[in-house]
Amino acid sequence: MGRGLFAARKLMENRKKFRWSDRRFVRRTLGLAAKADPLEGAPMARGIVLEKIGIEARQPNSAIRKAVRVQLIKNGRQITAFCPGDGAINFIDEHDEVIVEKIGGRMGRSMGDIPGVRYKVVKVNNTSLRELVRGRKEKRLR
Repeated sequence: MGRGLFAARKLMENRKKFRWSDRRFVRRTLGLAAKADPLEGAPMARGIVLEKIGIEARQPNSAIRKAVRVQLIKNGRQITAFCPGDGAINFIDEHDEVIVEKIGGRMGRSMGDIPGVRYKVVKVNNTSLRELVRGRKEKRLR
């Protein structure tokens, strides 16, 4: 590595070249996170419920977390979304329109003991899922 008076150009070229061996730099520069994201960088997305599923919690917990398979309207991709709340799955039926958002795990990954689930259901048929669970509102027909 040059350290002389006129080494600045060489140092800059080397830095530019070796930054490409850093995985985070490459993903950030090429925008790979947004390309791989089913929501395409948006905070929320609408979708149609395909099926209800139960996902086993990771060790040391023992539970079946209720989730739904959702096909997004904007691009047709299928994702798994968690249904938060006690008995929330009972308010969601197949072919319902739901709004999903990111679940808030570390660096966009899954959260807590739910393996492979990165999204959660926020609204069902344009009614807040939280309000439905609390009994404040009734579910609308689509």
